[in-house]
Amino acid sequence: MAISMSTFGLGLCYTGQLPFRRVTGETGRKQQRMAVVRAEGGGGGINPEIRKNEEKVVDSVVVTELSKNITPYCRCWRSGTFPLCDGSHTKHNKANGDNVGPLLLKKQ
Repeated sequence: MAISMSTFGLGLCYTGQLPFRRVTGETGRKQQRMAVVRAEGGGGGINPEIRKNEEKVVDSVVVTELSKNITPYCRCWRSGTFPLCDGSHTKHNKANGDNVGPLLLKKQ
């Protein structure tokens, strides 16, 4: 299944397969496919123009039906658990002088 998504106003786009699991065969073994994503932008930064006066750009969305109180989604494209955030933006921000942070979905 091909999916296209953008990173909420950062001007990046990914088209391809996102991680998923499926059960196959008589043994019921799980197979997992992972997508490799790469951010492309000039100067090493991912966020060239959005709210550059802030130390780290983080947005929140309130959702009524979530299993966890807060779910962070990656916007730096460097997370090992993409599309979920694993904090990889911290190392990227220090190395590139960027200020990208996660999108937080908050349970209402």
